[in-house]
Amino acid sequence: MTAYVALLRAVNVGGTGKLPMTELAAMCEKIGFEKVKTYIASGNVVFTSGKSEAAVKAALEKAMHDYAGKAVGVMVRTAAEMTAIAKANPFPKAPGNRVVAILLDDKPPKDAANEARHIDGEEIELGKREIYVRYTDEGMAGSKLVIPAAKTGTARNMNTIAKLAEMAGALA
Repeated sequence: MTAYVALLRAVNVGGTGKLPMTELAAMCEKIGFEKVKTYIASGNVVFTSGKSEAAVKAALEKAMHDYAGKAVGVMVRTAAEMTAIAKANPFPKAPGNRVVAILLDDKPPKDAANEARHIDGEEIELGKREIYVRYTDEGMAGSKLVIPAAKTGTARNMNTIAKLAEMAGALA
């Protein structure tokens, strides 16, 4: 069994995509995932499964489509990958709530940072399958930053990344 973290895109953010975490947990259990635990009401769930990452992603995306009636992006990482994302943070001196990892399905394009628009003090670094952003003291809410390569990804701050890595690691 592999410990996984699944992060849903645009769930319970700004009043869109409402999904009670109890329903997300029940959905995961119905799919056959074990040791299911959710974390904060923004579409984060950890669990174990004998399925591959691709199979986990496909099963969750189908369940989410059935629930919401539309496609909902799902990013899946193993416990080890989440730990690696936390450790690879290129801005370790910045507060955890001012740095996000935008998780993607694939490696970000090499020009992803150069294609970003409306940069006003933010810093961008590319990871394996993520884009790291350090926001100014105004935070993400005060930023006008647009990263086209991040359009289909989902962002979590480093505090959340660390907590999910810890939770998934405890299941491994």
